[in-house]
Amino acid sequence: MQKIKSLMARQGLKSPQESMADLSPIENLRIPSKEELRELRKRPIDPQAEQEIIDGIEEVYFSNDSYDMMQHELEKLPPELNLQELEEYRDKLKSQQAAELERVTALQTSLQLAAVICTNARRQLSVSKEGFTEASLGLLANQRRRQLLTGLLKSLRTIKTLQRTDVRLSEMLEEEDYPGAIQLCLECQKAASTFKHYSCIRYRRRRLMSSLLSCEQLDVALSKTCKHFDVSHYTKVQLAYSLLGKTQTAMDQLHMHFTQAIHNTVFQVVLGYVELCAGNADTKFQKMQYKDLCTHITLDSYIPCLTDLCKALWEVMLSYHSTMQWHEKHDKQEATSAQDSVVAAVSDESMVDRSYVKKKLEHGLTRIWQDVQLKVKAYILGTDMSNFKYDDFIVVLDVISRLMQVGEEFCSSKSEVLQESIKRQSVNYFRNYHRARLEELRMFLENETWELCPVKSNFNISQLHEFKFMGQCRSPSISPSRQAVSSNSLAREELSLFEQYVQEGNPFEMHIENKDEETEDVLASNGYESDELEKSAYQDYDSDSDVPDELKQDYVDEQTGDAPVKSLSRDTMKGKRKSDYNLNKINAPILTNTTLNVIRLVGKYMQMMSILKPIAFDVIHCVSQLFDYYLYAVYTFFGRNDMYESSGLGLISSRLRTTLNRIQENLIDLEAVGENAGVHNATEDRKEKVPSPHLSQLVVLSNTDTLYGLAQRVVATESLVFLAEQFESLQSQLDTMMPAAKKPFLQQFYSQTVSTASELRKPIYWIVAAKAIDYEQMLLMMSGVKWDIREIMSQHNVYVDVLLKEFEQFYKRLGDVSRHVRIPLPVSNVLWEHCIRLANRTLVEGYANVKKCSNEGRALMQLDFQQFLMKLEKLTDLRPIPDKEFVETYIKAYYLTENDMEQFIKNHREYSMKQLANFGQRCVWVSHINKKARQKLLAAIDDIDRPKR
Repeated sequence: MQKIKSLMARQGLKSPQESMADLSPIENLRIPSKEELRELRKRPIDPQAEQEIIDGIEEVYFSNDSYDMMQHELEKLPPELNLQELEEYRDKLKSQQAAELERVTALQTSLQLAAVICTNARRQLSVSKEGFTEASLGLLANQRRRQLLTGLLKSLRTIKTLQRTDVRLSEMLEEEDYPGAIQLCLECQKAASTFKHYSCIRYRRRRLMSSLLSCEQLDVALSKTCKHFDVSHYTKVQLAYSLLGKTQTAMDQLHMHFTQAIHNTVFQVVLGYVELCAGNADTKFQKMQYKDLCTHITLDSYIPCLTDLCKALWEVMLSYHSTMQWHEKHDKQEATSAQDSVVAAVSDESMVDRSYVKKKLEHGLTRIWQDVQLKVKAYILGTDMSNFKYDDFIVVLDVISRLMQVGEEFCSSKSEVLQESIKRQSVNYFRNYHRARLEELRMFLENETWELCPVKSNFNISQLHEFKFMGQCRSPSISPSRQAVSSNSLAREELSLFEQYVQEGNPFEMHIENKDEETEDVLASNGYESDELEKSAYQDYDSDSDVPDELKQDYVDEQTGDAPVKSLSRDTMKGKRKSDYNLNKINAPILTNTTLNVIRLVGKYMQMMSILKPIAFDVIHCVSQLFDYYLYAVYTFFGRNDMYESSGLGLISSRLRTTLNRIQENLIDLEAVGENAGVHNATEDRKEKVPSPHLSQLVVLSNTDTLYGLAQRVVATESLVFLAEQFESLQSQLDTMMPAAKKPFLQQFYSQTVSTASELRKPIYWIVAAKAIDYEQMLLMMSGVKWDIREIMSQHNVYVDVLLKEFEQFYKRLGDVSRHVRIPLPVSNVLWEHCIRLANRTLVEGYANVKKCSNEGRALMQLDFQQFLMKLEKLTDLRPIPDKEFVETYIKAYYLTENDMEQFIKNHREYSMKQLANFGQRCVWVSHINKKARQKLLAAIDDIDRPKR
């Protein structure tokens, strides 16, 4: 049929439809003639043969496009033409054309006939139109129903697609493609609005609206960013909320989730530790309030739980910080993309959202940090930490200090809540800790034998673990790799904590330091730096053949590496080889185990101050009590003596006496004695005091051979001086930790207490000097000398030799002591100063007791004193000789005129009233002083003594 249509088109013939369209009911009506009809009936037709001919026609002849048939046939011709074959092929084509035209002509005739029939039928139908109206309406109704059903089918297909949206929506939510899910929901809602007249669609539309409004899964996705912030995840969530037009609502929800995350996080961390430590207990901890739950944390799990708590809170704050950074970056990108007017119009609407989000986030910083502080505060105050070990408590302080540093960087907060809570715990802990340490110090002092603690000559407090936190100069023994790590750490510390740990890690990770490289190496071996030094020291000591006989004895070390007071002769230097040995033997600080313990305590206290500055004053006050108690103990053990006042040497200064009285009044519990020394009453006043310490019975201070415990006195006193020196070196560090309002206390402590440590040397060593030489024997021998001689003597008295012998013996004993304990130059000077002063005052006392004395006797006194000075200068390098003028002035006073004598009595109050009275009585023996003048002198002496009565 298609072939026929093609051929008809090529022949210019019209299709039946076209032919019928062209035929009007009257004009196009042509009835074939009877002859034509008859001719058609009589023509012999072989349908099969005709069909075979038509089927033999090539397909190209039925093509609708303009195809060049002639060119086609020409291209088919062979290279060599055969006329017969061409004629045969021509005949074939003609037969095909004839057959085709035959059928076309027949078809056209049939169509024309059919057109006539159709025309007649149309005419008949028009005639019957009015008679069949009802049937026509039925047909129309069916057609309308068909159209409605077709539209309904289309709607049902759309509804089916909407129902299948749930599956795709769930898949997209599982894939966390929230923007795509929202976009799909919006498209489905738009489609559903078209079919809202269906009840199922109305229900479906309500579900879509509910999904868009509730966005439960989207809200859950938003809450996930509170603990572990992921840029891509958060970007999807924010884009989804932006599609919904709920940016501000999202920010409100986000802050609610952060608050909830803080609560859930701390509760789960604490609950885990409580249940772990409780074991199989039936207590329903999950139903407890967080504050009550914190009270069930055990001491062993306190620090691990606190660390994990801070780690978890850090993750929440880091997520919040990352959220803020995301919005800042996103706002900058949006600001730069707003170029054209259309974008600008949209930007005006989003500007409100951005401003709201920015203010909300900034306000949320303080709110989030406040929640963190309150949760940690409840944990801190939930446990009594008064019985914690020091190291554990320092770890707690360090963790809280690091948390406060996080708060400072997070929202520039001073963390008042944390400071107040940790201050309460610290004050409570430190009071108990300090009380225990004072009791421990008293026990150490009462069991201290005051033996030398051998430390290396380069010992420094920075070598102790307790002072590592100060970051002082590193020891050269530290490897370069460690120093490189330290430099990298310093560079890392320049970054904020959020910059350091934004990718990985946590500021609350517990790092175990390398203990091998930080092991203390401060103790010396038997006091020697090396075996060769010890050996050479003994060799130098054995070689003394060139020492003068009068100096061939042990020598006390007076140099201690310092510059000598004056140049020494060669003989004197040879005589000091033993002192060189003593210098080499222990060229190190003099301190005891108790001193080292006090220094360690000071380091611990300062470490606590550096971590928790609000209690710095309380800690420094306790540090001062450690020094006060040590100073008071040394004075009580070695320096307290009733003979000070009568000595007239001013051994205890008013400042030192005030300090001792203050310590005794404020720190020493004088009521706790004997067996009750360790028992404390409940009175608040006595709780702040410590019983006075008692010297160990193992320390003997009455042995003459040991110079009345001189070695122990030196160790005790010089350890106190060393402790004072360490306090001096720490003053600047303490001053930086001290609150400005309390700095006068620190200054007063240093000026009135620490600086008085060296002043204890005088009263402590005076006792040794007063007992080491028999001054009474010298007075007795001087009383037996006849001074009213009439001729000038060339030989000094025997008592001078006896006194010098005493000094030589003292010199030897000093040497014996120095073999065990190095005697520093200041100590040696004080000892010699005391002995010489006491000897000179004994000389003046002896001279004052002389009842009869001539001028020749005065000359003999001068001779004796000069002999004493000459020999004494060979025993000591102390220059000038103490109280030399004291003796010489008293002797020469007898040669003064009457007026000068009266002035002498008034001006020289350093002499005792007895010595001045005897001076006035003996003036009768002076030839140029008459009786009246003597009475006048006695009256002047009486005037001086009267106010003292």
